[in-house]
Amino acid sequence: MNRKMIALIFLAAMTMLLAGCTEVNKEITPESEGFWNEFVVYPLSLVIMKTAEAVGSYGWSIVIVTIIIRLIILPLMIKQTKNAKAMQVLQPEMQKIKEKYKSKDAVTQQKMQQETMALFQKHGVNPLAGCFPLIVQMPIIFGFYQAIMRTEAIKQDNFLWFDLGSPDPFFILPLVAGVTTFLQQKLMMAGAMNQNPQMAMMLWLMPIMIIVFAVNLPAALSLYWVVGNIFMIVQTLIINKPSVSKTTSVND
Repeated sequence: MNRKMIALIFLAAMTMLLAGCTEVNKEITPESEGFWNEFVVYPLSLVIMKTAEAVGSYGWSIVIVTIIIRLIILPLMIKQTKNAKAMQVLQPEMQKIKEKYKSKDAVTQQKMQQETMALFQKHGVNPLAGCFPLIVQMPIIFGFYQAIMRTEAIKQDNFLWFDLGSPDPFFILPLVAGVTTFLQQKLMMAGAMNQNPQMAMMLWLMPIMIIVFAVNLPAALSLYWVVGNIFMIVQTLIINKPSVSKTTSVND
């Protein structure tokens, strides 16, 4: 995944987040209007509330529903991870093609693109396949984020040492959220960072942003981030357990 694609995904994520901020203080109810509210945010809010009724705690409800959502999108994450592995394995060959066609004229660049696409086709790799799972996940993840922020009942409950509707007074959750974000990204970017040092910036940028947000936002959201990150860490360790030694093995 090149820098332009990373920037595009990051920009899309921030756009969705900021777009949701315009209604983040408006309680979500059955009367909330608009496609986003009616078919994404409110259904997720309803699932949180029904789960809380069953387990007797909104804190545990957030933990349980977060895990359920992560399990639902797990097949997409597995596909994304396998595609990322395949792209990493092909990086040396792609670099050779770039060195072969150093000229910036249109004809040379076209030949480079044709040879690169031939390489992808030879190994059955789709460079855009890793983007589709992200596009599918974003509405679900941001919808769940808004459901937590806009469900009034969550703000009235407490869990462990903190109130779900207020920032963690001891900053424990924000720090854990930042650390787990760092570990999650480090596991996912391990191979890519060796071949693309620019990705190291994202490794540090995202955890810092998460900590800054978590310090100021309700602890319920920090809890969601922590649980989601831990799930992703375990998931990545399991998926990455079989080492990829050959390009062909990635595409089996």
